[in-house]
Amino acid sequence: MLDILGNLLQNNGLIVAFAIVGLTMYLSYFISNKLTRGRIHGSAIAITLGLVLAYIGGVVTGGEKGLSDITLFSGIGLMGGGMLRDFAIVATSFGANFSEIKKAGVNGVLSLFVGVVLSFVVGVIIALAFGYRDAISLTTIGAGTATYIVGPVTGSAIGASSEVITLSIAAGLVKSILTMIGTPFIAKYIGLNNPRTAMVYGGIMGTTSGVAGGLAATDPKLVPYGAVTATFYTGLGCLLAPSVLFLLTKAVFA
Repeated sequence: MLDILGNLLQNNGLIVAFAIVGLTMYLSYFISNKLTRGRIHGSAIAITLGLVLAYIGGVVTGGEKGLSDITLFSGIGLMGGGMLRDFAIVATSFGANFSEIKKAGVNGVLSLFVGVVLSFVVGVIIALAFGYRDAISLTTIGAGTATYIVGPVTGSAIGASSEVITLSIAAGLVKSILTMIGTPFIAKYIGLNNPRTAMVYGGIMGTTSGVAGGLAATDPKLVPYGAVTATFYTGLGCLLAPSVLFLLTKAVFA
């Protein structure tokens, strides 16, 4: 009986992956509501749990793909791979309406460029501090600091190694978690209490999951406004990082 069940789960890895993610999300939001009263968003807890599970999977198997190295959970590798990642990017972009961004005016548009470039520069500085000197690695890690989606997209486009792409994703995840946790605490100090400010904030921070989670814990009514500009931020980052920003980095660190 157990053998049949095991074979069934292994042959339906992607379904198992969705079930695991669903259970993780349920547990994360339960912890968020009951233990933190919503002050720490469920998405931040879910990301943390995911990283812990990936670490445990890597330690147990000695592999390089985290939990997906365990045969029973191999579907997680497909679920978190490039195919569904790119699908998520396209789906997110289709969910944004360009006319909505006009509501933030010039400030909203400027916040997108300022946010992408500022995050990129910070990421490059961090990469330099850790000893990276080649333009490909610097650009990939800088892009990852923008968001954990822009990082791997940029790294794949310019030929970065898998290790550097992984670091770029980690940088983006740290930013996302910090944004989720920190937004409710800084909201009153930066006037984050209206749609226009939320759109500017989403444009500067950029990480859609972090902004949405942080605003949900601050004021759920602001989530759509912050998410709109954060979505455009991701698209802009995917355009600028592997092209203009890469060429500038290459010119400076040639």
